[in-house]
Amino acid sequence: MWAVTSPASTSLETTDPHGQSGASDAWWRHAVIYQIYPRSWADGNADGIGDLPGIVERLPYLRELGVDAIWVSPFYVSPMADAGYDVADYYGIDPLFGELADADTLISTAHDLGLRVIVDLVPNHTSDEHDWFVEALRAEPGSPERMRYMFRDGKGERGEEPPNNWQSVFGGGAWERVDDAEGNPGQWYLHLFDAKQPDLNWQNPEVREMFHDVLRFWLDRGVDGFRVDVAHGLVKTEGLPDFEPDPDATAFQADESIDNPMWDRDPVHEIYRGWREVLNEYNPDADPEQDRILVAEAWVQPISRAALYTRPDEMHQAFNFAFLECPWSAPALRDVIEDSLTVAHDVGAPTTWVLSNHDVVRHPSRYGLTSGDKRPNGIGMTDPQPNEMLGLRRARAGTTLMLALPGSAYLYQGEELGLPEHTSIPDAERQDPTWERSEHTQRGRDGCRIPMPWEAGATAYGFGDSSRTWLPQPELYGSLAVDRQDGVPGSTLELYRGALRLRREHELGIGSFAWLDGYDDEVIAFTNTGPDGVVIAVITNLGRAPVPLPDDSEVLLTSHSLVDEQLRHDSTVWLRLS
Repeated sequence: MWAVTSPASTSLETTDPHGQSGASDAWWRHAVIYQIYPRSWADGNADGIGDLPGIVERLPYLRELGVDAIWVSPFYVSPMADAGYDVADYYGIDPLFGELADADTLISTAHDLGLRVIVDLVPNHTSDEHDWFVEALRAEPGSPERMRYMFRDGKGERGEEPPNNWQSVFGGGAWERVDDAEGNPGQWYLHLFDAKQPDLNWQNPEVREMFHDVLRFWLDRGVDGFRVDVAHGLVKTEGLPDFEPDPDATAFQADESIDNPMWDRDPVHEIYRGWREVLNEYNPDADPEQDRILVAEAWVQPISRAALYTRPDEMHQAFNFAFLECPWSAPALRDVIEDSLTVAHDVGAPTTWVLSNHDVVRHPSRYGLTSGDKRPNGIGMTDPQPNEMLGLRRARAGTTLMLALPGSAYLYQGEELGLPEHTSIPDAERQDPTWERSEHTQRGRDGCRIPMPWEAGATAYGFGDSSRTWLPQPELYGSLAVDRQDGVPGSTLELYRGALRLRREHELGIGSFAWLDGYDDEVIAFTNTGPDGVVIAVITNLGRAPVPLPDDSEVLLTSHSLVDEQLRHDSTVWLRLS
């Protein structure tokens, strides 16, 4: 046992994050997975839009960064009404991104570099240009073609009112009316997102069979798993009753206090049990290193509901959105860490940790907001602006805390550079359907999807050879480009590289967690003991007063420099305890 002096004392109660003996051998239980948003990663053909060849060219960068796997957002054939989350063909690559051979090259190149590949799958809805929906529009009400989707007769004397009062996540009503064969107004179809994204009817066996085929198609091509978009939305309450949502609920979230008929219905779990069986076919020897995985994007609360998606016969992981949504508060973070580890343990799964993705304001900007705890749906020029220096400081501390926790972690492209939200995009250039559907009240997600800066002095900061990018890059991105941070001590890029190296070296993803007692309410402190027996203490100071470090400890990593061997405000330190 080590000795520590006041104010720290050790808590001996350890939480096993894996739940079962030997399970830590599975790669996904401790992997760090890096999200690539294809439109914004690297442009290989100078059209201003990222593509698959561009991803392949930049993969060695991720090997050097130290991640274990990549998650690639949709690249399927799509009219791009929602940046590829409106799929017209699940078996093909949109020409914007390349062709099927490029996807094969991406998978094989990543594997050669020791990186696994997770691809996005969008099962809640298709594009309105999918062959199935085109056939449904030509068919009669009640036909097999229409039964693949959620078509309903309208209310009112002539069916002129929508079937219920549901609202789209992107704003406006969730129903669209179509004409019948004679050109007269006919039935309505459900779209929980954009009108060009009709919801599928998952009570129809034909839908289930088609997605089993899609899974096998990509598994046969070598993918290592699927991130499942809107995993909580496939099944709706029978009868589609009206619903009055909580006005304070975040978009995508299920309301824990009201029986929401749109989200997180219990029968959805049966669907994923069937998917798990398909994936298990590809690992008949149950070799944990050969697992193909399912990752749930399930915006549900409380955390215990999200954990149900990761029971042993369902998905392998679910995104920890409670952690992402948590304000910069030590008591709040302590509670969500404790709850996350507990509920994951209860179902025998690892928890995951994530702070940014393609749907939320980047955490260096979120942490710099002073207008309250609720996360905004995008930030524009006329909105309250984040404090850039404060936000980046907290983001570095928050990520350094996150990467020391046991379980799996997700990074979003560019966060290793400290990229902030682009808050000054001209409204005329916004492409997120949320902006129009919300009648210009929600700016949406464009600000976190800006093309990556690779070289400060190059065209489009090295994103591609075209000076035009699909979304404009802010001037600030030049100073944060990869080549400006590469090898620079203290840069955010080198902080991430150092944290990932130490995390891998000490196998913190499969370590044992225990709280360190003796600190005040503005400090988070814990230990993570890896299989090598080395005890790593992690301290995050969210308060103003400096925090002294334990005696007989060795500093391994700091998010910001120490002063007089003390941890300053909004900083995290990793220590080896002796």
